[in-house]
Amino acid sequence: MRRFSYSRPATLDEACHSAEHTRFLAGGTNLIDLMKSDVERPAHVADLKALGMHHIDEQPDGGLRLGALATNADTAAHPLVADRYPLLASAILAGASPQIRNVATNGGNLNQRTRCHYFYDPDMPCNKRSPGTGCSARGGRNRIMAILGTSDACIATFPSDMCVALAALKATVNLTGPEGERSVPIRDYHRLPGETPWRDNILRPGEIVTSIDLPPASFGPHHTYLKIRDRLSFAFAIVSAAIGLQIEDGIIRHGRIALGGVGTKPWCVPAAEALLEGKPPSHSLFRDVAERLLQGAMPDRDNAAKLRLAPRVIERALWQASAGTPQSQTDKTIR
Repeated sequence: MRRFSYSRPATLDEACHSAEHTRFLAGGTNLIDLMKSDVERPAHVADLKALGMHHIDEQPDGGLRLGALATNADTAAHPLVADRYPLLASAILAGASPQIRNVATNGGNLNQRTRCHYFYDPDMPCNKRSPGTGCSARGGRNRIMAILGTSDACIATFPSDMCVALAALKATVNLTGPEGERSVPIRDYHRLPGETPWRDNILRPGEIVTSIDLPPASFGPHHTYLKIRDRLSFAFAIVSAAIGLQIEDGIIRHGRIALGGVGTKPWCVPAAEALLEGKPPSHSLFRDVAERLLQGAMPDRDNAAKLRLAPRVIERALWQASAGTPQSQTDKTIR
């Protein structure tokens, strides 16, 4: 690990105006690993733990505000999250390990970086780590890489489970920076790689995630987070699906879907969600939705299997949600 200076700002304003080339430290479960691997080389680290953004508060409209420094474990276990947003709680519990969830924060989860093995290896060319050097994952060992939202410059997969559920729930991210406060829909927060894959999200210099707002939920039992991975715990998704459906009298009134493990960001297709509206659950409908979600997929050498696996995961998840039998994160049997 390289030398760096350290501070612990007492206020948001102080944090936002920290020294240049600053990285913000929350739980540290991703940043510290990257610094140890010599991938991140900040001149200064500003520890945000004193800023008090740990609360989970009910909002006047019936939604919830999740503090950016609330841990993933506390968020998943919070009674209001477990009761009103079980889709989010399930996705959080599907990620990482209990030890990591006890430390990792909501803001840190939102801003975590890809787990592409070439990104983590400073000796390998990687446009996300070293702009202009190339993408070693293309034509390389890329079984875990993305098939949606890729570019010639990068095919790295976005790793978060929590963010996939937030995308399905249409959450809003609240930011504070030198230019003031702003709010951004979660579906617009993460960037496609395009020609600038080193820019993971829309954060401006000095901006800090302060909280995440969840709109009032209306899915009842008709939700699921289905995650297919190599191991039953402590493994990133090969394919995952977060789904919430509003069903009345056997008809889907509206649906929300986000995919993980297949995209360079949490993958949402409004046109696929629109296909669900006003129709009863059926094999043909769910097949059409899966096809629309995966339209434009571009597999590379080793990840073409995701094209065969993803439709099955999407259709199974849609049946779980429509039947009101969400995937359990303790009993891993897929029903």
